Amino acid sequence: MRLTHILAAAVMGLFLAGCTTEEVVDSVDVDLKKVTSKTGYELSGKIVQKMQAMSMAKTSPIMLRIFKEEGALEVWKANTGNRFEKLREYKICAWSGKLGPKVKEGDRQAPEGYYPLAPGQLNPNSSYYLAINTGFPNQFDRANGRFGTNLMIHGACSSSGCYSMTDEQMQEIFALARDAFKGGQSTIQLQALPFRMTAENMARHRNSPHYDFWKNLKEGYDQFEITKRPPEFAICDRKYVFNKSVAGKMNPTGQCPALSTPPSMEMALANYNKKYDADYGTALKKLDGLVWYEPSEAERKAVVAKQRAGRELAYAPTGTSLDAGKLMKVADLEKQEAHRAELEEAKKAIEIQTAALEQSTRNGKSVPIPQENPLPRPVAQIASASPAPGQGGFWGNLFKKPAPITATDPAAGPLLGEPQTASADTTGQSQTASRIASVKTSRDITAGVPVNVETRKVSVKPGHKGTQAAPIDQTTGAQTSAADATGAQASGEMPVPQALAEQQPDGRKKPFWKLW
Repeated sequence: MRLTHILAAAVMGLFLAGCTTEEVVDSVDVDLKKVTSKTGYELSGKIVQKMQAMSMAKTSPIMLRIFKEEGALEVWKANTGNRFEKLREYKICAWSGKLGPKVKEGDRQAPEGYYPLAPGQLNPNSSYYLAINTGFPNQFDRANGRFGTNLMIHGACSSSGCYSMTDEQMQEIFALARDAFKGGQSTIQLQALPFRMTAENMARHRNSPHYDFWKNLKEGYDQFEITKRPPEFAICDRKYVFNKSVAGKMNPTGQCPALSTPPSMEMALANYNKKYDADYGTALKKLDGLVWYEPSEAERKAVVAKQRAGRELAYAPTGTSLDAGKLMKVADLEKQEAHRAELEEAKKAIEIQTAALEQSTRNGKSVPIPQENPLPRPVAQIASASPAPGQGGFWGNLFKKPAPITATDPAAGPLLGEPQTASADTTGQSQTASRIASVKTSRDITAGVPVNVETRKVSVKPGHKGTQAAPIDQTTGAQTSAADATGAQASGEMPVPQALAEQQPDGRKKPFWKLW
């Protein structure tokens, strides 16, 4: 008879193990089309039968446990022996950010820690089907300067700092919490943890900046693993303390009072930690020279991108860090992190520029207008010689016979080769034209007319008796060199001032009144 009971228990154990394995792959017996009342929904006969087989009352207490990295939400329920067993394990549809606690509003991080959930935190009117407020920030979060609002467990599979489930999953979780409150449970403990806190996982994340915080969370994780009962916790010295006898008042930001651990728990923890330390040492040897690359939210989403096909845009599964992350050599990770930091810096720079542009053009009232150059615009200046004392200005100089230019005159330019000579008649004509051009140019500049200094070209045939004096540069008033003039003759063309180009074919000057 006794053997029969043992065999029956073994068969029942295999049955329960099979059910547990089935729930890991997210089997939920909820048809939303048949749900007429979200708050009045009754659990399916299948899950009620499972609770009966596990010696659980429908209204017995529950506990929720979340593992970010594995993307899992577990529901633990008390049996008749007041020990908790895992009833359900759901695959979290979406959680935002990366591993690590939520620190501030808008950082897209989902909270980590221990949170008591009261009946008033159930929201049947959520925009995300159904929701349970996590209660973030709790006393620990506030003591450590962490803040944020509306951090939920909800439906719709879309997250901005929350733990988001499918609507079917959320319907079942909501009903399990509602029934537990009906049975008299005052608060449901939520344990939001970064990963299953085994020795190997802790060794894999040993380089994380959150490692000390996670070690503190692990104290509560270990005690639940030992007792299978949600640990009682309090906060002092900005840390969690679990299952402690307290002699004095607890102050979240002040020094902890005298604390003691019950002897039975102390002994159980000693045995537990002995095995843990051995496993941790083995894991360090296995991971020597390797570190874990923690993927970004975008990298997690890329792994499960195909799941969005045919769904609403709001449906945004994020996948698990275990699927998107990997072990890497230290040097390779450093290079990858440096590259990612550069991309983040460039992204922030673009965001800053975009925000500044949006602010400057908001409502079209403040569009930036290019300012005029404060410096005056440069104006071409042509130097003209001032009349010598005693000379009669423009009209006096116009009818005065100019002095011939000699090689020693600075206006003649440098000597090249043999000394050059020029006829007095031609030279006089050139100088007169130069003065007229200079005066006209000065007058144009004074009047604000743009100056266009041009040089015409005329053909010079061999044997022509016309002038062959070196042409005068209209810009500087100086003669060009003989080499330049010779080169122009060789090509059949020679630049001459406009005034000279208007001479009569027989070499005579035009009357002065025709110069304009």
